[in-house]
Amino acid sequence: MPVADVNGQRLFYEDSGGSGPPVVFSHGFLMDHEMFAPQLDALSGEFRCITWDERGFGQTEAREPFTYWDSACDCLGLLDHLGIGAAVLAGMSQGGFLSMRAALLAPARVKALVLMDTRAGREPEEVRPTYEAMAQQWATEGPTDPLAEAVASIIMSPGYDHSPWVAKWKASRPDAILEPFRTLMAADDITPRLREIACPAIIFHGEADASIAMAEAEVLQRELGNCVELVRIAGGGHACNLSHPAQANGPLRDFLRKYA
Repeated sequence: MPVADVNGQRLFYEDSGGSGPPVVFSHGFLMDHEMFAPQLDALSGEFRCITWDERGFGQTEAREPFTYWDSACDCLGLLDHLGIGAAVLAGMSQGGFLSMRAALLAPARVKALVLMDTRAGREPEEVRPTYEAMAQQWATEGPTDPLAEAVASIIMSPGYDHSPWVAKWKASRPDAILEPFRTLMAADDITPRLREIACPAIIFHGEADASIAMAEAEVLQRELGNCVELVRIAGGGHACNLSHPAQANGPLRDFLRKYA
């Protein structure tokens, strides 16, 4: 099992290998490295695709409290482990949170950013009580069918078969959600620093995203120092790269060929 000992963590990762330009894919909350399977299928013949499980998800434990700045350091440490000087960082939702922070921490190591259904700001105050109640129920009772369906409706695209992900959630330790959830709720707002990120960036955002509004993607497009495109995914929900790869993979490949 490929594991990187980084920052006191044991990070599970997979590396397609090859001599192509490296791209590191970072997943969203409650997801894991497998959420980028459609992108690896399309891109791994041309690019070195690296996926990993962030703290608290998949095969990586959250051993202590952490922030998305710590997760950014995990990502950079994974680059060190793999002997990669600089790479394109592609992140969905919380994967985007950490990827943008990595670009702020180590701009010379981030060749470009691919931001999928993500934001620079904090979770809105109006949704916090609902999310906190859901997390507590998850931790104590597990992802019961009604709760899992409610969460899936927030994370997944309408009409997408999310049953394999629900099965993963049910197989995981329920209280493992707590540390990553605290991190999500405590995330700082990096919107005022977006102009500092000078590398090329592309944004993908589902038009039916029930978790992060399109307006948040428009903030990224406006405030990032070098955003080249906002790709609006028709019918796509929060994990639009997973449910709508036919719309996402073409623009993504074009971007990587130019900037990776």
